[in-house]
Amino acid sequence: MKDAASPQVLLSEYRAPEWRVEHLDLHFALDPAETRVESRIRVRRVAGTEPGAALRLHGQDLELLRLEVDGKQPDADSVTEDGAGLLLAGLPETAEITIETRLRPEANTALEGLYVSGGSLCTQCEAEGFRRITYFPDRPDVLTRYRVRLEADAARFPVLLANGNRVDAGELPGGRHYAVWEDPFPKPSYLFALVAGDLACVSDRFTTRSGREVALEVYVEHHNRERCDHALASLQRAMRYDEEAFGREYDLDVYMIVAVDDFNMGAMENKGLNLFNAKYVLASSDTATDDDYVHIESVIAHEYFHNWSGNRVTCRDWFQLSLKEGLTVFRDQEFTTDCTLFGVKRIDDVQRLRAFQFPEDAGPLAHPVRPDRYAEINNFYTMTVYEKGAEVIRMLRALIGREAFRRGLDLYFERFDGQAVTTDDFVDVMAEVSGRDLDLFRRWYTQAGTPRLTAHTRFDPRNGELRVDLAQQTAPTPGQSEKGPLHVPVRVALLARDGSRLPVRLGDAPEATEWVLELTEDTQSFNLQGLREAPAAVSWLRGFSAPVLLDAGQETEELAQLCAHDDDAFARWDAAQTLLRRAVIARVEGGVDASLEAALATALAALLEDAAVEPVLLAALLELPSHRELMESFERADPVAVDAARRAVERAVFEPLAERLAARAPDRARWDDGAFTAQAMGQRRLLNRILALRVAVGATGAVEEASRQYREARSQTLSMGALAAINESSGPVRGELLADFERRHRDDPLVLDKWFALEAGSQVGDGFGRLERLLGHPGFRWSNPNRVRAVLGPFMAQNHRHFHRADGTGYQCIAGYLEYLDTLNPQTAARLAQPLTRWQRLDPGRSAQMRAALEELAGKNLSRDLADVVQRGLAL
Repeated sequence: MKDAASPQVLLSEYRAPEWRVEHLDLHFALDPAETRVESRIRVRRVAGTEPGAALRLHGQDLELLRLEVDGKQPDADSVTEDGAGLLLAGLPETAEITIETRLRPEANTALEGLYVSGGSLCTQCEAEGFRRITYFPDRPDVLTRYRVRLEADAARFPVLLANGNRVDAGELPGGRHYAVWEDPFPKPSYLFALVAGDLACVSDRFTTRSGREVALEVYVEHHNRERCDHALASLQRAMRYDEEAFGREYDLDVYMIVAVDDFNMGAMENKGLNLFNAKYVLASSDTATDDDYVHIESVIAHEYFHNWSGNRVTCRDWFQLSLKEGLTVFRDQEFTTDCTLFGVKRIDDVQRLRAFQFPEDAGPLAHPVRPDRYAEINNFYTMTVYEKGAEVIRMLRALIGREAFRRGLDLYFERFDGQAVTTDDFVDVMAEVSGRDLDLFRRWYTQAGTPRLTAHTRFDPRNGELRVDLAQQTAPTPGQSEKGPLHVPVRVALLARDGSRLPVRLGDAPEATEWVLELTEDTQSFNLQGLREAPAAVSWLRGFSAPVLLDAGQETEELAQLCAHDDDAFARWDAAQTLLRRAVIARVEGGVDASLEAALATALAALLEDAAVEPVLLAALLELPSHRELMESFERADPVAVDAARRAVERAVFEPLAERLAARAPDRARWDDGAFTAQAMGQRRLLNRILALRVAVGATGAVEEASRQYREARSQTLSMGALAAINESSGPVRGELLADFERRHRDDPLVLDKWFALEAGSQVGDGFGRLERLLGHPGFRWSNPNRVRAVLGPFMAQNHRHFHRADGTGYQCIAGYLEYLDTLNPQTAARLAQPLTRWQRLDPGRSAQMRAALEELAGKNLSRDLADVVQRGLAL
């Protein structure tokens, strides 16, 4: 493998910078074919550093045209060029370094550094893209102020943007023009950004709580200007929420968002100039689903919240990535919960965590929230760093209380403003304001793996006491064979037969109806006192109080009681999930638990009859655990058999409820209005879920009903709901509707991605032939990450019959595509390769086939990104 011997970067070898950058001036002569960059770097040796310390300037794939130190060309023996860039020796205590480089943006398909998207020039510098623009100490703990001058052809690139505030602009000879931008706040190089293009600007204003006027500007291609309203409104809601909930106010004169078609990630929080994947900006009710609207709002908020948790206070090194990402995910989850999805946001987050992060934590790519080593940092933008990192923040708040947590955040931002810090610094502040000993809690940052908890209860009627015995264990993960106990907050409540919560005491604390049991040892017991009767059910892990797997051994009757009455939305949903999961596992293991499936049907029938159950919660209660989550229930499993068992349980449980489902379906005409409200979205979610179930169980007229919904739909939510419902139907309706959808939307890339995903993910017919046709479609581009992900992602995640074909054809097919994609975009190839690393969890035959495909890929000339994933996947 190319770069197979790439050295590991170790946290233990971190050293503070020996040189401080006092200022950076950048001058870009922009052109897609050839861009020239002149940088003037003013540096000063850090006090106490050895006088002979050399200055490291990182650089990658650069053409160096000029290098000067204090206006003179340095001696040849004082400059060393190596694989990491330049090393300058013999510098005086202060120096001004001038560097000129030449770039070729239109040839940059990796989409790191400066590249072309849709005719515009744009940048992506996180994590290490700035070194593809110029030589510089490209590390997050080197912060400085930037002054940027952009020059370009005025007709072709009338819009010139960079970080901060624009301080000058004007015309130049030869039809060119310029703009100068200054950012008053010091920042690391990964937050640098520029955009040059012919773009429309949709603008508005925001008045901060201190009375400052901020210009809000969203830049898009001209034909998309009518699809920015939701993004702007989401930004305004996020700005107000950050002031009210977290006390954070925006600090520049302008906040800019630019939507680009070709982007490796979701969005990037560059100071004052956020670059976004267009799918997280553009929306209208006839092109975007409710999920799209929610995701746009969430990502807009996430990037805005980074202004403080990531920009004003950034991470010292890339091992601390979750310091900014985990905290910011937590903040955007709180925003969506409070402003949009209310009770079910937590369920959505847990579904995602269980389907993606838990498998990551149990596989060969497992790593701590704060890793201690990496070969390629791009491969650590993971569910563990982001979503599990957010869960760690949430647990911290649960342990020290909301009021102390808010005071801690305020002190954190005040103390470390303008600095690059660590997760330990963050936890130190929380310990300081709360007075709590959080030393054991820090292990959540350093220990990989998902803890498994077991719970047992015993009621003593003589003294009205319920004894709770908890135990925890975390399985070995790569590089960590020994695990210690974690500080786990387990939120519990005891329910009476009518669903009301029973008041109890814990120790000397006053009586309460809900408790957080703090598990800090391998095994621990708690005594809940003051009960006059045995509880009918125990509500465990309420609100999903910790990212753990908990087995309380509850009987079907107790789980049905929770499903019917629990006032905690997550716990209620989780009870239903547990019952459904048990039914699927029974079928996979060769039996049918008829009594369990009958009990499930009875419990779900009661929910359908209960008008008090909110539609959005009911839709969640009617969902089966995902295939990815179910696979984690087995040491090894046949993924096709798991899929078949899941479908069989769905039919067995819901077929008797077909008429009840139809009766509970919301009025389609009333709710098909695309309104972005919790009520309307909940009704549409339930409508689509009921339609999908009725089609899946073969209810009379269900396919025709799906066809009518598609053809009459006014919103993309119901249009896509109909298509998703019939996507596994073998009759002619599926083909007719999908062909119609493709004809209607072939010129709209973001909507067409939905068609690609449906076609690639369907198990109907010849999946391999269809995959080849998709890759040969006129609208398919290997250079566009959204389009590639829309095809290869669903094929691997949903098309179990073809991807997991017993002869290994699916694995070999994907490996070949990844080898080609790696030559264009290593980041995207590495992320898409991750399903191939799960071979240890498959049945022996498929396991051998998947490993063989991975081994064959390992023998190719791979990028460092893909080689890292393949090596770890094979445990080499």
